[in-house]
Amino acid sequence: MTLNLPVTGSEELLRFSFVQGDETIECISREPRRLTGRTAVLLHGAGTASTERLLPLVADLAAAGARTVALDFAGYGRSSGQLDRQSLEKRHAQAAELIHGFVDPDDELVLVGFSMSGQTVADLLGDLAERVTHLCLCAPAAYAADAWRVPFGEGFTEIIRQPGSWRESEAFGEYATFRGRAVLMVPGHDAVIPEGVTAGLRDALRTGADLTEIVLHGASHQIGLALAQRDATRRMLATLLAS
Repeated sequence: MTLNLPVTGSEELLRFSFVQGDETIECISREPRRLTGRTAVLLHGAGTASTERLLPLVADLAAAGARTVALDFAGYGRSSGQLDRQSLEKRHAQAAELIHGFVDPDDELVLVGFSMSGQTVADLLGDLAERVTHLCLCAPAAYAADAWRVPFGEGFTEIIRQPGSWRESEAFGEYATFRGRAVLMVPGHDAVIPEGVTAGLRDALRTGADLTEIVLHGASHQIGLALAQRDATRRMLATLLAS
């Protein structure tokens, strides 16, 4: 069952949901004033992240001409589910369902991933590469392939804490094949993501993408929060991704 309801105070922002397995995934969408055949899909990170902190970017992407959708992964925000039972595999499945079920199949795709969703964007590229024209990675993570199916509460942390385990991530290969426009946005210093991950993803994107790198000095790993407070930077990013 899908529910589309205007958010109080906004005729353009809609909330809707879908059910996957035992979990209800809560989503939002915002329509541009003029349809351009492009949809931006925003995927939040881990920790305390949710779509709420991304609402200013949602509005700016729509203003720049892209229909914009986002979801709370199971265990986060308004969605149901226990966080320790989630996995990278389940995050991929939820994001894929959002795209396949609620995005026009003829639309070009803009994929925007924060932190943990740097891996999820790479996973989606394997399914949707021919439709993805733009991507944006904000303080992105990459994880060993062995961690993909492991629930977060059942050994995931132990796998990813093994020194250098990220080198076995399939994300690097996926990003090396991307040929569209890419934005890599990182803080001046990231206390969460190893520099080797950032450097590896940067090199992969340089293989074939039209890459723009943006460094947010003074920001922490939580790029979504920083963007919510930096109007000019956020609008510049929206223009890069929607043009």
